[in-house]
Amino acid sequence: MATRAESGKPTTKDSRSAAARSTSAGAKVQGRRLKRTKAVGIQDELTQLSVKSCLIARDAAFNLNDLLTNFSRMAFLTVRDCEQELDQIERHIDERMPEAITRVNEDQARELLGCLKFITDLERIGDLLRGVAERVHARGAPPPEEEARQLLEMLDILRAMLDQVHEGFTTRNLDCAMQVLRADAKIDAICHAMFQDVARTQCADGSPKFEVLLMAQAIERAGDHTKNLAEELYSLIEGHTRRHPPKRKPT
Repeated sequence: MATRAESGKPTTKDSRSAAARSTSAGAKVQGRRLKRTKAVGIQDELTQLSVKSCLIARDAAFNLNDLLTNFSRMAFLTVRDCEQELDQIERHIDERMPEAITRVNEDQARELLGCLKFITDLERIGDLLRGVAERVHARGAPPPEEEARQLLEMLDILRAMLDQVHEGFTTRNLDCAMQVLRADAKIDAICHAMFQDVARTQCADGSPKFEVLLMAQAIERAGDHTKNLAEELYSLIEGHTRRHPPKRKPT
């Protein structure tokens, strides 16, 4: 007499094996879906942290303005807190990035890399603004009126640039990026004028106004980092970088 296996009909063992294979395949599919869902969740988290970091850097610039104007201790503490929060966000993004970037497609990976570049520049902006705040605080008073006016003008431009970066990043607005790139030249011009003024004049004791120049230089460098953000925003929107364009071949 032929057995069930010999007769071509599935045995109980065969059925169990088929069910196990089906369950295993289903589990793998489900696992891949969970990984993709988790990767998207991490991407959203890191993107939102980058957006938040733009606002934190802007708040640091706003409070540094208040410190220079009113010598407010609360403003000094807020600038310091902003810098510390940017440090924490950068550390968090650094730790989460490897897990996220290996589980996404090319477009998502480009955005994650953009987030990484964003927080690197924003953290540096926080450091620079805190450095200025600590110099002002250590003086015990704001700089002289004329120097303070120029520093405040630079900070107003920087704050507007950070606002434009935030808007451009959240709305993918290319015009915001271009406005930031144009505004950076204004900060550079003010900083350059301050250096020229100091080269012609000196303090009453005959020493150059190095401290005020160091403050101006720090704000100018913060503007450069904000320009980097605009260039990265351009890259995210256009799909290619505008940095280091290829040199034209001689005709």
